[in-house]
Amino acid sequence: MLVALALLPLPARASYPEYRLPDDVVARRVTFLSEGTPLVGHLVQTKARLGQRLPTVILCQGTGGLQHYHLAQAVTFARAGYTVMTFDYRGWGESRGRLMPVDRTAPPRRDGQPAAVQAIEVRETVDPVEQTLDVLAVIAFAVGEPEVDASRLGLWGTSLGAGIAVSAMLLDMRVKAVVAQVGAYDLRRGGAGLDEDRAQATKRAHGDRPYPPPQPRIAGQLHGHMIREHYQIFAPIEELGRRPHPAAMLIIDAANDELIDIRQHGQRLYERLTGPKQRVVLPGIRHYDIYRGEPLEQARKLAVDWYDAQLK
Repeated sequence: MLVALALLPLPARASYPEYRLPDDVVARRVTFLSEGTPLVGHLVQTKARLGQRLPTVILCQGTGGLQHYHLAQAVTFARAGYTVMTFDYRGWGESRGRLMPVDRTAPPRRDGQPAAVQAIEVRETVDPVEQTLDVLAVIAFAVGEPEVDASRLGLWGTSLGAGIAVSAMLLDMRVKAVVAQVGAYDLRRGGAGLDEDRAQATKRAHGDRPYPPPQPRIAGQLHGHMIREHYQIFAPIEELGRRPHPAAMLIIDAANDELIDIRQHGQRLYERLTGPKQRVVLPGIRHYDIYRGEPLEQARKLAVDWYDAQLK
């Protein structure tokens, strides 16, 4: 009886106020672990297909994004016949953050029993390495759920989330199709930027650079504390040469992207892909234009058509 109750779709609005869906779509709230940290997600389906095992798309948001930001995307995919999973990265939204002990000199517990310690919860950091591990945890969780067809698994990522989706694809061969829009696939810096990032890493290793608390959101600015030393080791475009993957990939770029040089990101990634691939450059738009109006509708249609061709 308890198992049956757990499988019922819960009204996501009650526990996640921003998670509002149209009447024909429902979400089941779930909690799962990423490296021991509890993360919150939702499995989304239409009522007409409720409980069916369907090809599944996992949504990966970009810098500072929360899972409800792309609910319209989830609804589009669900109505197209997919199970959709959204989630918050560790330390974001309703997901828990990594706990850091305040006393760094306390001896370790060696008996495997719980310990009462003072700890700081790390929140709202932008760490593409940790967030890639979170996506791998989402995949590991999702394939065990009754609504998910593990043989037909796709990732959708936007902006930094596109790079994270590609990174996760390279690490988990179960991913069959990816849609990556306005993505960044190499975050490394050189010269003075590299020296600055290494200096920050040294300070953090010495405990002289603490993780800051969450900051207020400012319109038009990226949100979250960037862990720059991990940006220096995040380059899925280079990993692609060492870990070839046959997954089918659609790349959608903004022709006038002001944040990303699409020649060094989308174009280079496309050239290195070995599986089924397509690249579409939407003319006349900037980075954030893809989230509204005609560019949004174009990107959605491209994504649905791609998943239909690769996962159905």
